[in-house]
Amino acid sequence: MKPSFPKQFIANTLALFSVWLVLSGKYDNFHLVLGFMASCGVAWLNTGFPNSPFHNFPWVRVVLYSPWLFLRIVESSLHLTKLILNPSLPIKPTLITYRSHLKHRGAIVLLGNSVTLTPGTITVEVNGNTFLVHAIDDTAAKDLTTGRMERKLAWVFQEDTNH
Repeated sequence: MKPSFPKQFIANTLALFSVWLVLSGKYDNFHLVLGFMASCGVAWLNTGFPNSPFHNFPWVRVVLYSPWLFLRIVESSLHLTKLILNPSLPIKPTLITYRSHLKHRGAIVLLGNSVTLTPGTITVEVNGNTFLVHAIDDTAAKDLTTGRMERKLAWVFQEDTNH
């Protein structure tokens, strides 16, 4: 059953305001009211629209995905540091074409952003479900090429991982 507009609006407003609180770092009355009004405005514009980026967005699962991504970022940073500090600079830059089986627009966006946030890889282009990714070496792109990152996002968006 689809949640009613007021419930969806309140949930979206609270989610947006929570993010705003964490990111702004300003807790005086003026900024709190301004942040709440902005959150209400964005939630009102996006609530009830099926094409909204917030429509059926799995906020809780994205939060649970974040620590895994953070660990990948730390591991990749250490790997990249090791490559850079090696006097022979053993990099093997490569372009990888990766075809994703994710269907939800949010999952596709999050996959592209997760790749780009991970040091040593960057999403160069996305065409539908096909990603062109630049990687500094094979190890940097391992989570993508093995499908591990996609499986994590399939769990987040509750999609079938069988291809």
